[in-house]
Amino acid sequence: MLKDSVVKALSDQVNTEYYSAYLYLAMSASADRMGFKGVANWLFVQAREETAHGTHLYQHLLGRGATPFFADIKAPETAYAGIREIFEKVLAHERHVTELINGIASLAVREDDHATYNFIMWYVNEQVEEEASAEEILTKIRFVGDKLDQLYILNTELGARVFTDPFAATAN
Repeated sequence: MLKDSVVKALSDQVNTEYYSAYLYLAMSASADRMGFKGVANWLFVQAREETAHGTHLYQHLLGRGATPFFADIKAPETAYAGIREIFEKVLAHERHVTELINGIASLAVREDDHATYNFIMWYVNEQVEEEASAEEILTKIRFVGDKLDQLYILNTELGARVFTDPFAATAN
């Protein structure tokens, strides 16, 4: 049986993951309007991944006999000056999510909830990858600056990303 504090923290994280999906969809639309279809694709795939995370957390709550709490999902920012700003905000957001996930891991330890700790460690590791990916893309954007030929190459590279459900092997 999950303690109320753990149910609340995991439910809040479900909300955060769905907000993340909205945020990345808004960023994707903005990149698309700027003509960066590859960047838009990368962000759209990221939105799908965040939705999968939210669903996975939700299913974990149900599987542990808990009833998730649901809160409003705030509207994300929709206007961005360019792809550099988008990825600066992606990195900042992923760092925020890392703090939240680490907080859940710490809470699970305090509550002596080894199952939740084991479960959330997947997300701890995922956040390392998420931050590294955002940092790498942002570094490339800073490096190429306004060089259109280099932005074209980066846009093409990001356009090759495809969604792979990280939980497909564990789906019911």
